[in-house]
Amino acid sequence: MLEYDWPRLHAALNDLPIGLLLTAVLFDVLALATGRESFRQVSFWALIVGAVGGAAAVLSGLQAEEDISHGDAVHRVMETHELLAFITLGVFGVLALWRIFRERRMGSRERALGVLLSIAGAGVLFATGLYGGRLVFDHAAGIPTEVLQGELQERGRDHTHEPGQEHAVPTADSTPGTSSEHVDPPGTPPHEH
Repeated sequence: MLEYDWPRLHAALNDLPIGLLLTAVLFDVLALATGRESFRQVSFWALIVGAVGGAAAVLSGLQAEEDISHGDAVHRVMETHELLAFITLGVFGVLALWRIFRERRMGSRERALGVLLSIAGAGVLFATGLYGGRLVFDHAAGIPTEVLQGELQERGRDHTHEPGQEHAVPTADSTPGTSSEHVDPPGTPPHEH
C-alpha cells in the first residue's frame, strides 16, 4: 500500500495546480498579446482544472495541518501559508467562475482586467509556495520526529562527497542494520563516508 498520510498527499497534490495555474497565466498573456484564440482556450482549460486542483490542495493542506506535530515557529509559518493559499484559491476560483460565465462575451478591457488579476494571482501563488517550502526546508514540517532524529544522527557522521571514493556495497550475506558501516543503495554516486 502507498501508506499516504495527509502531509504526503498535500505535497503530492500541490504541483499540478501550480503548474496549471501558471500555464493559464502564461497563455492569458500570450492570448492578449497575440489575439490567438488557441492560446485563450489553453488558458481557459488550464485555469479551470488548476482551480479544481487548487481546491484539492487546500483541502488536503487543512487536513495535513492537523496531522503535523509542530511548535510556535512552524505554526506561524503554517498560518501565513494557509492564508496565502486561501487568497490564491479565491483569486483563481473567481477568475475560473468569471471565465465560465463570461468567456465568450468578454470585451478587450474585461479580458485585460482578467489577465491583470491572473498575474496578481500568480504572485500570491508564488508567495504561497515560498511559505510551503519554508515549512518543509526550514522547519522540517511533516517529517515525523523519529525520522528527523534518525536523520540528524546520520548527518552527524561526517559524511562527505569526494570524487573517486567508492561506496561500500552490501554483500548477499550482510544483513541491513547489523553493521555500523554506512551502506548506500546501488546506483548512488560515489562519495566518502
